[in-house]
Amino acid sequence: MRTLLVRLSLALVLVLGTAAGASSPASPPAPASCAGQQRFFVGAGTGDITGPAAEVGMMGYGQLAQQTAGIHQRLRSRAFVIASPCNGRRVAFVSADLGMVFQAVKQQVVERLRSRYGDVYSDDNVLLSATHTHSGPGGYSHYTLYNLTTFGFVPQNFEAIVSGIVASIARAHERLADGTLRLATGELVGASRNRSPEAYRLNPPGERALYAQDVDTRMTLVRLTRTDGDEVGLINWFPVHATSMGNDNRLISGDNKGLASALFERAQGERHLAGGDTFVAAFANANEGDVTPNVLGGTDGGGADDFEDTALSATRQYDFAARLWATANAPLTGGVEYRHTWAKLDAVDVAPAWTDGVPRRTCTAAIGLSMLAGAEDGPGFGEEGASCAELHDMWSQFTCALTTTPCQGEKPIVLETGGMKPYPWTPEVLPLQLVTVGNLALVAVPFELTTMAGRRLRRTVQARLAPAGITEVVIAGLSNDYAGYVATREEYARQDYEGASTHFGPWTLAALQQSFDALAVSLHDGQPVPPGPTPRDLRHEQASLQPGVVFDDKLLWVDFGDVVTDARPAYARGETVRVTFWGGHPKNDLRLEGSYLRVQQRGPEGAWLDVARDGDWETRYRWRRESCVPTLACSHVSTEWDIPVDAAPGTYRLVHAGHWKSGWDGRVRPYTGASRAFTVR
Repeated sequence: MRTLLVRLSLALVLVLGTAAGASSPASPPAPASCAGQQRFFVGAGTGDITGPAAEVGMMGYGQLAQQTAGIHQRLRSRAFVIASPCNGRRVAFVSADLGMVFQAVKQQVVERLRSRYGDVYSDDNVLLSATHTHSGPGGYSHYTLYNLTTFGFVPQNFEAIVSGIVASIARAHERLADGTLRLATGELVGASRNRSPEAYRLNPPGERALYAQDVDTRMTLVRLTRTDGDEVGLINWFPVHATSMGNDNRLISGDNKGLASALFERAQGERHLAGGDTFVAAFANANEGDVTPNVLGGTDGGGADDFEDTALSATRQYDFAARLWATANAPLTGGVEYRHTWAKLDAVDVAPAWTDGVPRRTCTAAIGLSMLAGAEDGPGFGEEGASCAELHDMWSQFTCALTTTPCQGEKPIVLETGGMKPYPWTPEVLPLQLVTVGNLALVAVPFELTTMAGRRLRRTVQARLAPAGITEVVIAGLSNDYAGYVATREEYARQDYEGASTHFGPWTLAALQQSFDALAVSLHDGQPVPPGPTPRDLRHEQASLQPGVVFDDKLLWVDFGDVVTDARPAYARGETVRVTFWGGHPKNDLRLEGSYLRVQQRGPEGAWLDVARDGDWETRYRWRRESCVPTLACSHVSTEWDIPVDAAPGTYRLVHAGHWKSGWDGRVRPYTGASRAFTVR
């Protein structure tokens, strides 16, 4: 009977959810209709979003030379569907191992969900956020600025991302079951550092005095549990850049956020070895704009190299999340609600209440000179702090007079992205979304907010929603689209990297506070909000200057999958096994939900059993182009396994699987190769 009631309740919420796809209900539920309710329907799922592992520019650091050349961790989309039976509303929250979520991705994810589920999912109740790894392939935006280092749009990567996100949401949808949500928060100190402390110190002393640190140390964790006791997963938000891997890394990696997720999932017994999903742990990002994991300054995270830096940062986040998980006892109470609108961020009139007491207006998108300098954990060219207010020589004054605009204030403009023709190089119509799940509010912004900018926006939303019972407000950064940074007005004046990257000028944060205050009022009052202007759809305006795989070659007397350099006969735990194969180009097949590399152990019956794959931290898959007569189309694939110190003694081998493309008929064919068997002592 209990199972039947659960199924009937689930069917009811599915029906109600179909009718509740829009953020502006015709008949809003009474505010008290969900008061005190602790019951939700919850589901979680993941999808493989790993793009081309060779010869695609990486998204994040903007380095032309940083092209993918292998995999250290596969990238995952981690999705959660949370539905409220008390008002029939639901939200799909996704944390994806991406540098950013671009408008093009959100558009096509929602389109595909609508084709499958009708009006159940829409822009209004789908929230896509990025972990902000800087070690994933790029080329998946429809806006020129973000495709410069990839020489245009990369359809193969775009499709991997969209299809993987849709698959993760679909799996979460299919696993909806009766459950509860429990909340825990705490202060994680020592895992992050402010990379622009001079700009932070320009904020008012009284405001700074409210906080003990110049970075947000608060971690907010939600534990999802089914009524039958099965653990669904967790979502936690902690602001820190995923830049433990530096700008010379060429292996695809989820960086510290991806590894923290994998550590928690592995601890719960989920390793994605067969593409299946049970327990899902999302380490999502927040207002990380000026926050670095390199706690010793510059690019130094405390480890001997990037891999150790990543492991240290991930372990700090994982360990603290495990403590919060164990103490997550406060139930989220209430229903699910949301509001969404599109705003033309380059033309917002900001009321004096949100500014310095004078009516202000946002600006045509532009980036400043200091953006070229990069931040300290991703240095570029020149130095930060190039401000028209600080440049006093005649040449600098002349340059600022030519390049900046009164609207952009102190910013010496290096490129007005919003004024490019025939289309802007960055988006100007952007999504603003507010979601409440019980007494938790998520403020979804398509930006990287600095520490203080996030604090101000949280306080704005908290002030409006506290009377409705909201006790916790989280910035869900890098969500639904992307248009650079948002610094406070005071930080903007210094024109460090974050201020120079605040596209819409010095009053962008004030415009966001004004807009989210309006969303919070409408949500609190149960009133609809205007949808706003329609964003551009540039899918048919894309070009790519990077060719695909023409063909794969090899020496005449070898086959694809043959071993070039084999394993030794025996290893001790803690050593690294390296085997090199004749291979094909990874672009021939992304092997989504699969692997280019498998570590296998011989079982008691003689069968080979997988113990690790290319998504595991202890493995590395490397690709390099190899010159061979008479062409340059040969590939060598190196597979590596760091033998864990707790590995079971026995007999092992490394297996490589891939695809090669024929230069005669253009067909793509699979191949495999295996190392010699070796023992682990």
